[in-house]
Amino acid sequence: MAGFAVILLLFHCLLLSQHSYSLPLCTDFRAPAKLKTPLEFCPYNGTTCCDSTKDLQLQKQFQAMNVSDTSCASLLKSILCATCDPFAAELFKAKAGNQKQQKPVPGLCNSTDSGKSHSSKQSTSSFCSTVWNTCKDISILKSPFAPSLQGGAKGPAPIASNLSTLADLWQSEKTFCDVFGASQDNDSVCFAGEPVKLNNNSSETDIPPKGLCLEKIDAGSYISMTPHPDGSNRAFFSNLPGKIWLATIPEQDSVEKLDLDESDPFVDLTDQVLFDTIFGMLGFAFHPDFAHNGRFFASYNCDRLKSPECAGRCACNSDVDCDPSKFNTSGSSTPCQYQSVIAEYTANGSSSDPSSMQSGQPTEVRRIFTMGLPFTNNHGGQILFGPEDGYMYVMMGDGGGRGDPYHFSQNKKSILGKILRLDVDKIPSEKQIDDLGLWGNYSIPQDNPYAGDKNSAPEIWAMGLRNPWRCSFDADRPSYFVCGDVGQDQYEEIDIITKGGNYGWSIYEGPIPFSSGNETKNSSATQNLIFPVAGYTHSQINKKTGSAAMSGGFFYRSETDPCMSGRYLYGDLYASNIWAATENPENSGNFSTAAMPFSCGKDSPLQCSTAPGTTLPALGYIYSFAQDNRKDVLILASTGVYRIVRPSRCNYACSKEIARPATSPTPSPSSPSSRAHFIAPLGNWLSFLLCFLILERLYN
Repeated sequence: MAGFAVILLLFHCLLLSQHSYSLPLCTDFRAPAKLKTPLEFCPYNGTTCCDSTKDLQLQKQFQAMNVSDTSCASLLKSILCATCDPFAAELFKAKAGNQKQQKPVPGLCNSTDSGKSHSSKQSTSSFCSTVWNTCKDISILKSPFAPSLQGGAKGPAPIASNLSTLADLWQSEKTFCDVFGASQDNDSVCFAGEPVKLNNNSSETDIPPKGLCLEKIDAGSYISMTPHPDGSNRAFFSNLPGKIWLATIPEQDSVEKLDLDESDPFVDLTDQVLFDTIFGMLGFAFHPDFAHNGRFFASYNCDRLKSPECAGRCACNSDVDCDPSKFNTSGSSTPCQYQSVIAEYTANGSSSDPSSMQSGQPTEVRRIFTMGLPFTNNHGGQILFGPEDGYMYVMMGDGGGRGDPYHFSQNKKSILGKILRLDVDKIPSEKQIDDLGLWGNYSIPQDNPYAGDKNSAPEIWAMGLRNPWRCSFDADRPSYFVCGDVGQDQYEEIDIITKGGNYGWSIYEGPIPFSSGNETKNSSATQNLIFPVAGYTHSQINKKTGSAAMSGGFFYRSETDPCMSGRYLYGDLYASNIWAATENPENSGNFSTAAMPFSCGKDSPLQCSTAPGTTLPALGYIYSFAQDNRKDVLILASTGVYRIVRPSRCNYACSKEIARPATSPTPSPSSPSSRAHFIAPLGNWLSFLLCFLILERLYN
């Protein structure tokens, strides 16, 4: 019951959304904030995109219109106040970095059939027609409907600048609604005169999954995977020591193994990567235009005492009220001896087609980022590119130490405990780097939440995280940016990341108030915190051994298991627990979770052993979830690579599955994949060591 109560507490900051648009967002792409007192002018309370200052501005704008007709005035007030709606970004069709082109009014529902997404009041008529018929002959000063404000919207230009009625400006209802109307189907959000609402009903076709069926396709131990940017069935796998391999993922139902030759890596960076105890290569990413430019990036640790190139500014510095000379470090290391690095490499070689290259060049092209670490844990380290904006997102842990003793996560001048957003295509000059205090060769996207704020690090996209471990953008809804964040003693969390969002650490650990005993509470810092949408307590899942650490996952978008479709999968490092988080209504940001039974198909290409004392496959430790170009989800574990397959292969019932027999495996005794499984005790030793290292790094 305690765990259930915790889950109920998680959802107070997220509202309901429409079908294809993602989660509630304001026109500046920040998450709506929860008000302590209701607005005086606009009818939005609770969670909204307006504060009292914006509310007063809208009231003054309304008064300046000087509308005499009360019915028309009421409609115009609702339209102006739509900017306060939690779904304002979609209502106003806002685009990141392009707010000057944003429409001055929301898209007005322009259909007599609103579909089942809207409330019954909204479904009676076209709101756009209602606005036209009510206001067409009413004078509206400083009208937001003037064609000159539409930024090229279709329709005739105004005949004279002093015209103030809709009929004078637009001549006909059709012309008016062609410009200001919006679709009301399940693929868009439109405004119908009141706050957007959804009916809280589960889909009639939503069939809960009975369990996850897995197959083991490789015995290697890898920490990261990313699909090939060319959209093929190839993918890159990496390990902690610093090697990246290019592999071919077999077709579903082929009963074939992963085609990966560990003796022939795509690139070997082990001479640059510090692999010792809890350090290594924690992430890698390929540029969105890799097929043409061949650029790829690695995120790893190095030791500045061993490598002259490993020399970055210490994250403990006077800017964040931290003195390295007084800093307590563990063992024999000096302050900021160990560094986090992001470096750029190339796969161009002599080919004009980088996608065809079977190897990359291990020589660093450019140092993107270098920063000294205050402690030896909580490094984060994942990097990935946004699917819509093309910017690099960097997952940065709080720097380590129990309870974030220097409060880095809540300090906007520190980049620790943050998600960073960098432009790696615009390389700044040395002067620009010095003037902005950057950590390397990147620029700041203009729409970053703190760009231009001298009191904040301009790299920050979101803050208040402890150790984000595996984030992903939803393949179907790119503005769903979801991260698993590793807890300390009590709670592991899943967060939906939004621009400027504050996720609470170390004021909260998940939804649980946290106190390290030495922090100074800042009342302003506790306002508008965003709480997890899913998660679990350590004691909740295993009374004897508890939990280890969160591993964030993916929304399942493959057609392989139709009963799993649309659910967010994540797991615990200990590999005995995997969950599916389900939104209800769909695309609402309102999640419920269920533990997923899982088993291994008897026809798995590689035999799955069983964990002692259970019927579960012996995954060992779950390092990461991954998603290939077919949108199939894979699990990277200490005992191998596992893929989610058709539920019937494990005798799980799913009425939506189209049954088809599995094909016989293709004999390949001398293939690279078959050789890879017999490489030596050294590979087994590294796998065992990797288990220990990841466990220590995440849990401490």
